[in-house]
Amino acid sequence: MGILSLSSSSLYRPQQPVSQLQRNQQLTVETSLQNTSKGGGIRGGGLKPIVVTGNPPTFVSAPGRRIIAVGDLHGDMSQTRSALEMAGVLSSDGRNTWIGGETVLVQLGDILDRGEDEIAILSLLRSLHIQAKANGGAVFQVNGNHETMNVEGDFRYVDQGGFEECVDFLHHLENYGDNWDEAFVDWVSVSEQWKQDCKMNESYWGPWNILQKQKGVIARSMLLRPGGLLSRELSRHPVALKVDDWVFCHGGLLPHHVAYGVEKMNDKVSRWMRGPDENGDNDPELPFIATRGYDSVVWNRLYSGQTGDMEDYQARQIYSILQETLRALGGKAMVVGHTPQTEGINCKYGCSIWRVDVGMSSGVLNSRPEVLEIIDNEARVIRSRTDMFSEFQVVDYT
Repeated sequence: MGILSLSSSSLYRPQQPVSQLQRNQQLTVETSLQNTSKGGGIRGGGLKPIVVTGNPPTFVSAPGRRIIAVGDLHGDMSQTRSALEMAGVLSSDGRNTWIGGETVLVQLGDILDRGEDEIAILSLLRSLHIQAKANGGAVFQVNGNHETMNVEGDFRYVDQGGFEECVDFLHHLENYGDNWDEAFVDWVSVSEQWKQDCKMNESYWGPWNILQKQKGVIARSMLLRPGGLLSRELSRHPVALKVDDWVFCHGGLLPHHVAYGVEKMNDKVSRWMRGPDENGDNDPELPFIATRGYDSVVWNRLYSGQTGDMEDYQARQIYSILQETLRALGGKAMVVGHTPQTEGINCKYGCSIWRVDVGMSSGVLNSRPEVLEIIDNEARVIRSRTDMFSEFQVVDYT
C-alpha cells in the first residue's frame, strides 16, 4: 500500500492498537439482547435473510426489518452519535457497539465537508455495518454531492480540521501495513486521541502553519482522488438504493434516471471512484447524470423546496414526476437528504417524499438530531425525548 510520508517530529504516533473491530465483535452478542426498540430484531427471531442485489448495493430485500434513515452528517461526530443513539442502534457508552439487532440503517450521504470527523464517521458506520450484519441487520450509505465533489478534488467546503484528520489518518495507516480494513475500522476508536495529542502541540496546530496546511491538502488529495484509499471506500456505496418499497438517495431520483438504469448508474459512479485499473488502461469518466447538473441524483432539489410559495399547477407537476419515478421503481415513497429542513424531518406530496436533512452538523445549522423510522411501512419521526415538541408524525402505507 503506497502511502505518502508526511512525517514530522511533532506528530503523535500511537502504538498499534488492539483492533476495535475485535472488541466490538465480542460485545455485539451481549449488547444486542438489550435492544427493546420496536422492530429492532434479535438474531434468530425468525426474519428472512437480507438479500442485496448489485455491487454497490442497489436493491435490498429486508423483510420484516425496522428501517432507520439518517440525513446529512457533515463531519460532526457528536451529533452523529446523538442521532444513532436516539435511533436505538448505537450504544451510549462510547464503545461503538451496534445495539440495533436486525435493524437496517440507511445514511443519506454528505458525511464529508464542514466538519473535522469525516473519516471517523465513515469508520464508525463501517464498524456498525460489520456488527449489524452479524446480527441479521445492515448499514447502508448512499453517496451525496459532497462525496462526489471531494473525489473530483473540489475542497471548497473542507473544514481545516478535515484536512488535519487526513494527515493523522495517513500516519495511522502506517501502523497496519496492508491491512486496510482493520486500519479503517479502528480509526474511530483512536481518532479522538490523535486529535487531542496533536492539539497540545502548537507547532502542529498553529493557525499560520502553512506547511501543515499544504500537507493536509496533499493528504486529502491522495486519499480522495479516483483510486485513492478513501475514494475506493466510498465506491462501496451507491447513489441510489431501494430497500423493500422505499427509495433512498441524496438529492432525488427522476424518471430519466430510472430510464437510464439505477444499477447501471451506481456501477458507473463506483468505477469512476475506484479509478483506473491496475494496468492503467481504463480511465472511467465522471457519470454526469448522477453527479453533475441541477437535476443529477446528488444535486436535485426538486422534491425538497418549500411548497408554500408554489402555484397549484407547479405542485401538481412535481407530484406527477415523483409518482412516475416511484411507479417505475415499484416504490411507495422516496427519502432524500441534501436540503436542510428548518422545520425538521417532514413529508410532502401525500407523504410520498420524506426530507430528512435537518442540518444537524455544527458546520451547518447545529440543529437537534432527528431520524426517520419505518416499521411495517409506517413512517414516523424520532426526535429527542426531552424535546417538548417531540410528537411523532405517522403515515401508514399499507
